[in-house]
Amino acid sequence: MEKQSLLDFLLVPGGLLALVAYHIWLLRQVINHPTTTVIGINSINRRLWVHAMMDHDHDLSRNNNNGVLAVQTLRNNIMASTLLASTAIMLSSVIAVLMTHSTGGYRPSSTLFFGDTGDRMLTIKFFFILVCFIVTFLLNVQSIRYYNHVGILINVPCKNINLNHWTKAEYVGRTLNRGSYFWSLGLRSFYFTLPLFLWVFGPIPMFISSLSLLSLLYFLDVTTPPEIQSSAAAA
Repeated sequence: MEKQSLLDFLLVPGGLLALVAYHIWLLRQVINHPTTTVIGINSINRRLWVHAMMDHDHDLSRNNNNGVLAVQTLRNNIMASTLLASTAIMLSSVIAVLMTHSTGGYRPSSTLFFGDTGDRMLTIKFFFILVCFIVTFLLNVQSIRYYNHVGILINVPCKNINLNHWTKAEYVGRTLNRGSYFWSLGLRSFYFTLPLFLWVFGPIPMFISSLSLLSLLYFLDVTTPPEIQSSAAAA
């Protein structure tokens, strides 16, 4: 049993540290080199989108059309956040039920599963999965909160307000980016539940899934800067 527990103490922290180290590196890339990441490029384009939606105060017909387009776009984002939040809270309830029935219930066979298969370790595994889903729910709720703020702010005219257009658009753009960041973090916490789920079957599947998830996230997060793409196409 001690050798089996040793696998949990070695492989599980190793897999989690690899994921944490990757996201620290990703955060530095987003801050210092935003055009090399999908998150950074999307953040820049969202700010430009806000300026485009709010840049027609002189043309009432175009301004109304932009207002409808902005609200519909934000509604789609709110629906996506609501779906993730609802799924997370539902799965949290399922995990809570499994935790309460784990003792004396489901116990993996030591001949098929590696690592510690005791009731205490199984409860710890379910607890981490539960925490991950609760964090997902809270992050998506915050995302909905910011999207709702943007839905009102983006249609407020600058006339008769002691605030110039550029300052107002920048504030709305930052608010929209905050909502998107919370949504991205909620989606990341969903990703983190995959290794934690596989941890139920042992530390080896958990470690392998962590490395596989790391490779997938790198493929999804990193992109070639636009200036490099244009020079390569010209060549």
